[in-house]
This record gives sequence, C-alpha cells and structure tokens, in this order.
Amino acid sequence: MKAMKVEEIRKLAAAEIRTKLDDSREEMMKLRFQQVTGQLTDTSHMRVLRRNIARMETILRQTERAAVEGAK
Repeated sequence: MKAMKVEEIRKLAAAEIRTKLDDSREEMMKLRFQQVTGQLTDTSHMRVLRRNIARMETILRQTERAAVEGAK
C-alpha cells in the first residue's frame, strides 16, 4: 500500500472517505494480529496505514468544521 496524498483524499466525498477509513482500520486490525502471531514480515506497511488513517481523519474533520463555519 502506498501513502495517499492529501490532494487525493480531498477529491473524495465525505462518504467515500469514511468508507476508506473503515477499510483501513479493519486492515490495521488484521496487521496487528499478524504482528502478534509473528506472521507479519513488512512492518512498514503498518506505519503507512496508520498515517493514511490520520490523514483521512484530519481531512474529514476539516471539511466538517468548514461546513459548520459556512453555515454560520
């Protein structure tokens, strides 16, 4: 998995970001299980995934705040 760029995430609709966020969290859980059982060989994938999750959460929050500010 490659790191998602901010521009790529911003182009997505909020529903799409939430879907990708749920998928990424599920994948992260699977990777954690693999790490605990000793099956995970590429630990850098966890780091990339964790940062993608953080990017998506940040952009989602920014768009929500912009919508609230725009409504005022």
